Amino acid sequence: MSQIRRQFIAAAVFALLAPLGLPVLQGAQAQEKVIKVGTLKLIHAITPHFYQQFAPPGYKIEVIPFESPTDGKNAVVTGTVDFGTFGFAAAMLGAAAGEPVVIFAPQCNGGMAVVAGAKSDIKSIKDLKGKKVAIWPGSTQEVVILQRLKAEGMTIKDIQHVRLPFSDMAPALARGDVDAYVGAEPGPGISLANGVGKIVEYPYSTPIGSLNMVWATRQEMIDKNPELVKIMMEMHRKATDFAMGNRAEMVKMTMQKLGQQQKSIEMAAPNVQLTWKIDDEFVKRAKAYGDLMLEAKQIRALPNYDKFITAKFMPTDAAVAKK
Repeated sequence: MSQIRRQFIAAAVFALLAPLGLPVLQGAQAQEKVIKVGTLKLIHAITPHFYQQFAPPGYKIEVIPFESPTDGKNAVVTGTVDFGTFGFAAAMLGAAAGEPVVIFAPQCNGGMAVVAGAKSDIKSIKDLKGKKVAIWPGSTQEVVILQRLKAEGMTIKDIQHVRLPFSDMAPALARGDVDAYVGAEPGPGISLANGVGKIVEYPYSTPIGSLNMVWATRQEMIDKNPELVKIMMEMHRKATDFAMGNRAEMVKMTMQKLGQQQKSIEMAAPNVQLTWKIDDEFVKRAKAYGDLMLEAKQIRALPNYDKFITAKFMPTDAAVAKK
């Protein structure tokens, strides 16, 4: 084959694949297209670590961990990462403030728990009155505990609110720095496994239910590279189904990435439901979430849900059945 002919074919391939955001062949090798994905250091944010197993040829998934939901959301909005998973509260705070964050799939349900010292007299939410309770501001857990306190005739002023990130909560309880915490797995699992903590409740009785984390990108990605969003949606679906169908692999991956003991991860896993489908129930809970945040004056206005949440990348049942 002549040099001119090779150049012509290479140019034609580039013209076809580049607009789709797909890897472009160069010689016999495909250039790796690196996709940066943000996640949190939590068991229910473990799904992105499985993406590489389901990535099309030529794609490399770079997983970047964040400590807080807000940091993860900001990374998506600023383009530091291409896609990210974080709590619904962080996404809502961004969208309500006019930031271009778009949810195109759920990430997980559950993964939350109110935990108290194993030997304490705290047996219910009411018993938190006057106690030192660790809560991470701007998190889904904060929204949930505000609602649970309200349901018990209490407010945040009835407890001693201690600001702590999720990873510090279980150690703080073990040291006696706090009496309880509103945490995220594997924190509660760690407290149970080491005998330091007990579950006060899994706080899923509010209108929010067990809604927790979401899978998101920014509007620019939706507008300019929808084909890539579709590819990532398929990756997310396959990784989610694999992790939920192979709990041992989920535990193994979590131990590897979070550095936790097997016992604590195994105790946390039943409280986590990885998910990927936007359905009527998800939308209902999401809007209830927004209403509660508005009522609590955590946001000044509701976002445009038609832009904030999109189901356009959800595969049809027929498409899922074929794959």
